Amino acid sequence: MKSPGQFVTFEGLDGCGKSTQLEMLAAYLRGQGRAVLTTREPGGTPVGQKIRDVLLNVTAETITSLSELSLMFAARAQHIEQVILPALHRGEMVLCDRFTDSSFAYQGYGRGVPLDTIRTLEQVLCQGLGPDLTLILDLDAAISSERTAVRNRMTQQPNTRFEQEGMEFFERVREGYLAIARQEPHRVRVIDARGSIEQLHSAVRAAVDAFLQSPPAEGPAPAGGSRGV
Repeated sequence: MKSPGQFVTFEGLDGCGKSTQLEMLAAYLRGQGRAVLTTREPGGTPVGQKIRDVLLNVTAETITSLSELSLMFAARAQHIEQVILPALHRGEMVLCDRFTDSSFAYQGYGRGVPLDTIRTLEQVLCQGLGPDLTLILDLDAAISSERTAVRNRMTQQPNTRFEQEGMEFFERVREGYLAIARQEPHRVRVIDARGSIEQLHSAVRAAVDAFLQSPPAEGPAPAGGSRGV
C-alpha cells in the first residue's frame, strides 16, 4: 500500500544547484500549507553523517568502488528506516538531495560497478521505496567543475574525494543520469541547470506543480526500475 506522503528527489552533478533549489522548493511548498521534510544523502541521520564524512573526506587510504557503494547503501538503509518512511507515513512531502539514482550514476556509470549489483542492493535494502518524482538538474561536466571550484574557494572548503575525480568521470556520471531519464520518463524530469537561480526555480516549481496536479499513480513507486538496461 502506498504511503500518503510524496517522495521527490533532486539529482545532478555537484554545482548544479540541487541544494539551493531543494530549499527554495521547500519554502514554496510550505507557503502552500504543505508539510515538507528536507534531507540529503549520504547523511540524514547521525549514522549517515558519519558515513558521509568517510566517503567525502580525502584520506591516504583508498576506498574501493564496492566499499564506496556499500557505505552509500548502509547510510541509505538507515536514512529510509529512521527518516524517510516515517515522514511519508505521516503524509509529509519528502525532498531529498540525492537518492539511489546517484548510486547508479556515480558508482555504476562513473566507477563501473555492474548495474545489476546496484539493483540487488536497492531491492534488498530500500524496502521497495523509490521516488515519486526525480528532478535531474542537468549541467555540462566542465561547467559543474568550474562552479564547484568557485564555491569551494568562496567557502574556503577543500575538494571532496569525489570532486578530485577527472573530467571523464563526471562525463560518465552525467551520461548515466541522462540514461536514467530516457529509461524512466514517467518519473524523471531533466531540467537545464545553466540559467540563473530564479530561472531554475521557476522550472523546478513548474515540474513539481505539474506532478502534484496529475492523478496519483497506483501502488508504490518502483525501486530498481529499468535503469541501465
